[in-house]
Parts: sequence; structure tokens; C-alpha cells
Amino acid sequence: MIYLLWLLPPLAVLIAGGIRKSWIHRHEAHHHHGFGHKHGEGTLSIDMYAYHSKIGDWNPKLKIGYGILLLLICLISNDPYVSFGIIFYTFFVTVCLGELDADHYIGLLGIPLAFMIAGSIFILFNFSRTPFSNALVNIPTHWGYVIITPQTAKATVNLWCKAFGAISAMYMMSLSTMSNEIFGVLRDAHCPKLIIELMNMMYRFIFILMDTQHKMKNSAESRLGYTTLKRGIYSFGSTASNLFLVSMKRGTQFYDAMEARCYNGDLRFFEEKKPVTKQQLFWVIVPTAYFVLVWVMTFQGVNINV
Repeated sequence: MIYLLWLLPPLAVLIAGGIRKSWIHRHEAHHHHGFGHKHGEGTLSIDMYAYHSKIGDWNPKLKIGYGILLLLICLISNDPYVSFGIIFYTFFVTVCLGELDADHYIGLLGIPLAFMIAGSIFILFNFSRTPFSNALVNIPTHWGYVIITPQTAKATVNLWCKAFGAISAMYMMSLSTMSNEIFGVLRDAHCPKLIIELMNMMYRFIFILMDTQHKMKNSAESRLGYTTLKRGIYSFGSTASNLFLVSMKRGTQFYDAMEARCYNGDLRFFEEKKPVTKQQLFWVIVPTAYFVLVWVMTFQGVNINV
């Protein structure tokens, strides 16, 4: 349990950052001007978060490289204390430094939670015809026992820590870096142009599809289309049948707009010069050194005492 003390520094940084943010924005408590979900924004909110992030002026290569580095540390270290430290620190960077609304960030973290729970059920539970004496839980059924052992509990907790740490690192990157900057970094990394353009087009068209569905659902709801189960099924069917056609129409308009801007098969974006500063290096090097130190000091495989 003494290893839990390693979590205090990142937790203290997170709390201090939260207090500082609350103090700075104390006069805005009743006049919220955040950039979270607003009616009509729909599915483009992630791009809006990145656009309004206070660390949006950080060097994109530094942010992307650091996000990937934290992800690799989570996966390679296989250490829940390191993973928890990364979760706390990325929360601090995204919410306190980037000034993303905490409720929205927690809501975004909840999206992969359902997939994690569904994926870990088969690791957490085992099946046996006889009860286990050392099992944490023995659930009798008509054909045997559903059991949870310390080993499966440790494996599940460790999996959750690694997954949440990796997701937090990717959220830190994607919620502060515009998509065009990500594509620019891939281009500088000599990623094939065809792959970058396909990624960009797919990214845009997925959001067009989701935004079209969002607007059609709003229209159906405004016409009381989901007040009963029968109306809901009918509205869902109508939306699904028209979604592809409307999305194709909007996609054609999107392509026409690109051609009107002299698109010749080569996507080019304006890339603002964002030099790396000493402050940015501080927030990257110091936490990374700390996570490596925690990894070295607690390196015993899975250390959680269940």
C-alpha cells in the first residue's frame, strides 16, 4: 500500500490546477462561456474543444509525440501506479492547462467505459463446477459456480488502468490538437500522401454523416417523432432510409467546395509556426521523468493488493 504514495504528486498537481482554474474563473460561475456542447454543435464538438484549447498554441509535434510516448509508457510499464499517474496528469493538462470543462472531459472518458466493461467481463469471471476456497466471489448456478479469483481481479484492474491511461493520453492529444495539425505532422513524418488524404476524407465524411444524423434526429424530435415506441420506430426507419442520400448530397457539396478552392488531389492546410518553449518542455520532461521513476521504484509486475 505504500506504493500509493507515488500517486500523491500527480494528484496534488491536479488539485492545485483545479483550485487555480476555479480561482481564475470565479467571476464566471454564473456566466458560463465555456466551449462545451451547445445545441446544434452536434458531433463536431471534439474539433471545437481542440480549437478552443488553451494549449492549442503548443507545438503539435510535441503534443502528438508526447501523447504517443505516454501511451507507450502505459502499455510497456504494465504498472497500475504509472497508469494512474498518467490519468491524473493528462486530466490536469486537458482540464486545467487546456481549460476544457471538467464535466465534458469526464463525459468523454465515459464513452469507452462501456466497451471496457464489456471487454473485461470475460477476464473477471471464471466458471467452475465446484466452489473455490480462495475465490473472492462464488456465485452458485444450476450447473456450477461463477467465481472471481484474486488473479482475475488483478488482471482486470491492471487492464482497466492500462486502457484508461492510454485513452487519457490520446484524449490529451486529440482534445488540444486540430485535425489539420495532426495530418501536417504525419506529412512531415513522411507518411504516404495517399494514406493522409484518405484519413482526412474519411474523417470529414464520418463527421458529415454523424452531423446529418444528428440534425435529422433533432428535426424528428421537434415533430414529436419519438414520443411513443411506434413513432420512434417509424422515425428511426425514416431517418435511416434518408441518411445515406442526404449524406451523399452533403458530401458532393463538400467536394464541390474543395474544387472551388483549386483542389487538385493534394490537400494543403495553413500551418501556423508554433515553436517549442521552455514551459512546454517543462510540462513534458518533468512528468515523464517522474513516471519513469515510479516505474523503476514499483517494478514488480502487477502490484495492486486485492
